[in-house]
Amino acid sequence: MRRTESPPVASITLKSPKITGIEVKKVEWEIQDCSPGSGMVPTYNPGTSHGMSLFMTRLFTDAGVIGEYPLHTDITSVSDYLLGRDVLKREEVWNDLKFVTGVQSAGVDILLWDIAGKLSDMSVSQLLGGYRDRLPAYASTMNGGIAGLDGGLSTPESYADFAQRCSEIGYQAFKIHPYPRPVIQDHVDVMLALGERVGGEMDLMLDAFAYYPTFADALKVGRACDEAGFFWIEDPYFEGATEPGHSRLREYISTPLLQGETLRGLSSKMNLLVTGATDFIRGQVHGEGITGTMKLAAAAEAVGADIEIHGSGPAQRHAMSAIGNSNYYEMVWVHPDVQCLQTTPDIFGEGYDDGLEAVDSDGMVPVPDGPGMGVEWNWDAIDHMTTVTKVVD
Repeated sequence: MRRTESPPVASITLKSPKITGIEVKKVEWEIQDCSPGSGMVPTYNPGTSHGMSLFMTRLFTDAGVIGEYPLHTDITSVSDYLLGRDVLKREEVWNDLKFVTGVQSAGVDILLWDIAGKLSDMSVSQLLGGYRDRLPAYASTMNGGIAGLDGGLSTPESYADFAQRCSEIGYQAFKIHPYPRPVIQDHVDVMLALGERVGGEMDLMLDAFAYYPTFADALKVGRACDEAGFFWIEDPYFEGATEPGHSRLREYISTPLLQGETLRGLSSKMNLLVTGATDFIRGQVHGEGITGTMKLAAAAEAVGADIEIHGSGPAQRHAMSAIGNSNYYEMVWVHPDVQCLQTTPDIFGEGYDDGLEAVDSDGMVPVPDGPGMGVEWNWDAIDHMTTVTKVVD
């Protein structure tokens, strides 16, 4: 049989785009009838207001493609490093910045993934190998109302009522943040009321946000969660937020623990898992970036653990879509009387929404399917709420 030569293929030189400029707009807004609560989680408090802010950031490239995303920090502090960098070398940039900047590293990483998706005309989910286009969500509440006030989440019964309402909307799971009361029995009563009303119908979670000062407090609430059949307890008590402290707590309660929100670094988080101090691990897209979150997910999977993604947003949805060992999308800071999210919904254009009513009848949210982050931004609203603009080029 005669062999034939393959025809010559013209060589193609791909020019990798470089970062040419940065724009950061500080966006500020007020949430009415809320005040800062435990751990700065907003608490229902009629007649007050709570200021919120974010940094709407754009990375410009010499290819004309712009990375855009609302970040938790101002990345202009690392502009000297970023200008002229190859936008496709995400791993290099992530590794260079993670040792010195933390949150800035995560923000830059999110922007670079957005650029990569737009350059390839693919969503970030597709670039990550995402296989889910809908994600189950849990309703993650604001703090309970202040004692003595009517309305809000001010009593065990009001928590149970709201959980039932969330179940009727479609949510399959319900999480509470610290109940801002000094009497631990009040906390116990909330857990038991939720278990009695929706236990067996919804997965129930408690995010204590390191509220409990002693092992005894965490133990009392943990045993109430056991009785009510809770799915997890998150960051129970601050002074024991180490491997020995929580390993000891796990000896006395059966409800699994979820930790990692207050830690930075993959090694520190994996140490919690391998030493038995937690059962689930918390992934922070805004703390480790998409690159770091995917690394943590793979490492957790290797030891048979699940990773739960913190907070709401397009980047969280894209990452979770490609992670098999992750259970719920957090619809953060929902409440029966006020709308309060980490990111104001006003910044989004049509086609994307977070908030209490943003799930379908099955309690699911869609993963954006456009290029990059796959969302449109409402620049008129963003400009209206902008108080400071920085441009570096």
